[in-house]
Amino acid sequence: MKTEPSFPNTVKTVEELREITGKPSELVSNKVISFLDEHCIGFIEKSPFLTISTADESGFCDVSPRGDDAGFVYVVNDRQLIIPERPGNKRMDSMRNILSNPNIGLLFLIPGLGETLRINGKASVIHDKELLGKMAVDGKSPILGIGVDVEECFIHCAKAFRRSGLWSPDTWMTKDALPKGAKILAAHAKLPNVDEEAVGKLLEKSYRETLY
Repeated sequence: MKTEPSFPNTVKTVEELREITGKPSELVSNKVISFLDEHCIGFIEKSPFLTISTADESGFCDVSPRGDDAGFVYVVNDRQLIIPERPGNKRMDSMRNILSNPNIGLLFLIPGLGETLRINGKASVIHDKELLGKMAVDGKSPILGIGVDVEECFIHCAKAFRRSGLWSPDTWMTKDALPKGAKILAAHAKLPNVDEEAVGKLLEKSYRETLY
């Protein structure tokens, strides 16, 4: 793994970075809080999707999505929340990272809303049946959860969503033009006798039968 930048003309210091970008406004500098107030809790209750950023002990990073019905993240109190771990591919990238490096970053999204909620803190892997039972769906409790001790909360502006048109249906590609996940997965895995069609069937079966 490379330890030095491979691009020319890279920025090396914070001072150099600030010379190029300038400093944040007073509003931006003062927007960070260290707990979940009623606004943050209300945002989380309306959010059906978030991304989780973690890193292992060497700093190798990973970002992973989580999604469910709005409000699926359980707010324990004003400084703690739990993200249920639903059935997935069993790689457990986020949890393996957390076991060696507890630092975590969360980005909560609400469809149609440009602003996002960012939360940073320390994470742990939860295996408490009573707590996890509060996040059961159709009688099925998650077997694990990611507990987060909140250290920073703040709203991120909508510029990225406005530039991308992410929530504007008129910017969306047609279904036929979209990348095909099964095709990509088959090409990357290179398993004998497993082509795009076979992978597609496996994916659809998992989507039907093992969401919870």
